[in-house]
Amino acid sequence: MRRPRFIPDNFTLILIGLVVLASVLPVRGAAVPVGDLLTNLAIGLLFFLHGAKLSTQAVIGGLSHWRLHGLVFACTFLLFPALGLALRPMLEPMIGTDLYIGMLFLCALPATVQSAIAFTSIARGNVAAAICSAATSSLLGIFITPVLVLFMLGTAVQSMPVGEAIGNITLQLLVPFVAGQISRPWIGNWVNRNKAWLKFVDQGSIYLVIYTAFSRAVVEGIWNQLPLWQLITLTLACCLLLALVLFLVHLLAKKLGFSIEDRITILFAGSKKSLATGVPMAQVIFSGASMGTLLLPLMIFHQIQLMVCAVLAKRYGQRPIFEPEGNHDSFHYPT
Repeated sequence: MRRPRFIPDNFTLILIGLVVLASVLPVRGAAVPVGDLLTNLAIGLLFFLHGAKLSTQAVIGGLSHWRLHGLVFACTFLLFPALGLALRPMLEPMIGTDLYIGMLFLCALPATVQSAIAFTSIARGNVAAAICSAATSSLLGIFITPVLVLFMLGTAVQSMPVGEAIGNITLQLLVPFVAGQISRPWIGNWVNRNKAWLKFVDQGSIYLVIYTAFSRAVVEGIWNQLPLWQLITLTLACCLLLALVLFLVHLLAKKLGFSIEDRITILFAGSKKSLATGVPMAQVIFSGASMGTLLLPLMIFHQIQLMVCAVLAKRYGQRPIFEPEGNHDSFHYPT
């Protein structure tokens, strides 16, 4: 029986279930250090496997399309943060300071890898460029995201000195990633053959962080502090941010004269933010801080971007194969 469209995917349902579980049965007392240790180990393993999966040669080879990749990186690491900061007079009163910090953290994250490539393929875009842009964005995010977070949030992360934050990123994310790259000649083929079940390592690390983060938030009284209307306004804020990004990315790609296939790649690679990378990064950068409200904007934005981009990819994919350029200039009809 086919799943109804209004029902979210299994990954999203499990995330919702973990938030409910953390609300009813949060991690407390002596179990907290154990949960933190397991989470840190899972994050290290996650980035080790990312390093083993990512082909350095593919990234270097794909960088020849520098205009496309430059625009994707500018959208990911400049346009998003600029919009987040510019919208502060509207967003902060609308959703509150804590959730606004979560929105800024979202804006600093790298792009997704799997879904950006998948949507580009469905839409008949430049898949090779999408693979390169998404993979390189994920790699650069290890260095760029902490700097952007410290720049944009400032006092919000003052409990962790800059040196300590960079040290944690290096130890927990970069070192495992480099170790994975070094190990690639020996385990790369095995990792590629076992992608089907190794994806549970990716998901498992996210599940652990979500559960422990919301457990801490529940113990600190998040649901007493976060009324329903604030969740609704947060959803509207995420929709606004995504709509602005999609429009501006589409407009920039078209004004710069990219082909239809490249514009598709730029749209999907430059408008998405990675939950898989963002959750473990939050665990490292905001160590010791309450991450319940911090991760809510990312979780909501992630689901919205998947639903919206799925619709856009389908519409792009249905265009005539030999469609003449310039027949449809409206953003509402993918061109």
